[in-house]
Amino acid sequence: MDKQELEKQFEAHMREHELLLFKVCRIYTFTDVDRQDLFQDIVIQTWKAFPKFRGESKFSTWLYRVAINTAITGLRRKKDFITYYEPLSLPAHISDDNAAKTDEEQLKQLYEAIRRLNEVEKAIVMLYMEDRSYEEMEAILGLSQGNLRVKMNRIKEKLRQLTKEINYGT
Repeated sequence: MDKQELEKQFEAHMREHELLLFKVCRIYTFTDVDRQDLFQDIVIQTWKAFPKFRGESKFSTWLYRVAINTAITGLRRKKDFITYYEPLSLPAHISDDNAAKTDEEQLKQLYEAIRRLNEVEKAIVMLYMEDRSYEEMEAILGLSQGNLRVKMNRIKEKLRQLTKEINYGT
């Protein structure tokens, strides 16, 4: 395959799976600038590895693996990495009633809780939220399905606790 055809194929794959990359960037970064940087790093790493893609798995499975490994490697490389904290919102008034939060507030709390997970836990949650099978998760992360199931149960409980902490401001 010539270089021009390879570039066309790569571009088509990247356009088709752009949302996948945005999700990885959102999970592993805290600011828009960091998201853009990580997105570019993932595209570069994917391009470097693309000629080696053999098609033994779905492209999205392979791309998740490249994206997650790039994100985790980037975090480990940053020695001065500081967790960025951005408050979800400040209450306009304090109320005693337990009014239900809007979907957007719940989503913000969930993403804040996910940010507090370690790198592997983030990857598992992201793939779970994408409705990936445990078989696909195994191929992407290199963890056995049994191990993934145990980790997922522990992560769910951890997320429950974290969202409670976030909800109560601790």
